[in-house]
Amino acid sequence: MNDTPGWASPGSAPSGEETPDSSGTPGPADQDGANPPEQPSKWSKEQPPPGQWSAPAPQGPAQAPPPPAPGRGWAGRPPGDQNGGYGGGHGGWGGPGQGTPRGPGGWGSGWGAQPPAAKPGVIPLRPLGVGEILDGAVSTMRAYWRTVLGISLAVAVVTQVAVILLQGFVLDSTDTDALDDPSATLGELSRAMGDALLGSGLVLLVTLLGTIVATALLTSVTSRAVIGKPVTTGEAWRDARPQLARLLGLTLLLPLIAVAILTAGALPGLLVVAGGSTDAGLTLAVLGALAAGVVALWLMIRFSLASPALMLEKQSITKSMRRSAKLVRGSWWRVFGIQLLATIIANIVASIVVIPFAVLAAALSGDGFTGFLDSSGGDLGWTYLIVSGIGSVIGSMITFPITAGVTVLLYIDRRIRREALDLDLARAAGLQGYGTTGTTPGS
Repeated sequence: MNDTPGWASPGSAPSGEETPDSSGTPGPADQDGANPPEQPSKWSKEQPPPGQWSAPAPQGPAQAPPPPAPGRGWAGRPPGDQNGGYGGGHGGWGGPGQGTPRGPGGWGSGWGAQPPAAKPGVIPLRPLGVGEILDGAVSTMRAYWRTVLGISLAVAVVTQVAVILLQGFVLDSTDTDALDDPSATLGELSRAMGDALLGSGLVLLVTLLGTIVATALLTSVTSRAVIGKPVTTGEAWRDARPQLARLLGLTLLLPLIAVAILTAGALPGLLVVAGGSTDAGLTLAVLGALAAGVVALWLMIRFSLASPALMLEKQSITKSMRRSAKLVRGSWWRVFGIQLLATIIANIVASIVVIPFAVLAAALSGDGFTGFLDSSGGDLGWTYLIVSGIGSVIGSMITFPITAGVTVLLYIDRRIRREALDLDLARAAGLQGYGTTGTTPGS
């Protein structure tokens, strides 16, 4: 028999104990030298051979067993319960809870489902589904919109102004026309490629810095929203500021790891190309890069929860990466799928905002739609850069909270499942007695 409360079969008795009959009187036991009681006269005189049957216990007065209470025990469901399984809910075997009124989704009516989890903030304190994680990120935006949108707007404006100035004053002077010239020499192509990569790298670096700051601040906001505690922008900044340097190092380290893996995968093919076998070398380089890409993707997902671990647990870079790998272990595909879905949704929503601004910017610029299709951003002039930059700011105000919120809630979900973090969150939210009256922490 399983001694765990709520999982023992009703009516079972531990081995080696007498099982009482329906009247509560123990069965007969051998007396010291006493003869066993005679068989009742209603038994047949012709009995089967010994060893093939067992005599029933003497029966007391005729007594029908009491009918089971409606909706209790293992035998059936309560009236009107259409959820399937025993006792409704999630199809599981819940705790007994005799005499407790049935509540929606709770343990209340015998062997029912889990009780409804407490929800002091934007998510219930239990393992989360995909929809609950996405809804929690959006609910954080709605409930704390002043703080969330204020942080996102400030970071997006500063980032986009830096990008516009960089494109208008620095990257506009770079010459990338050779990339569109079929007659360009190898030297011209190399210089043009270098200028293009430099420009893209500078823009990416500025955007990355903005993303780091937004992620750090929004992590603090989302973690407070989980327990229903509001946080101001100043409080979020004070919480995040000591960890910004480490977060920057982590954010730069992860792409460097991915690039190093891709380079190692393509290196054998590149060496073959350098040896003179161009076709075979290129094929080997592509195959090696694809295989290395799979490894890099696997590692990036394993380390994808390192950012909230670093911010919320005040961990170092290496410890936060190990922490993320531990939390993701056994659930890689789920973490990958949720983050991919959140990224797709955020980019679709942002594109709905950014694309009209880009089209409007092209229409207002001197070259019109032809320049928009054929030229780079720097050639379209300041009108294009400013108008499209406004669209990018609005898009970033949407994408920052969604991506940061989903990552933080995924981290919290994994800790609830593995470490019963819901109990700590309930105590932080001021819930009295949570986890002591029938609740099941973790999963």
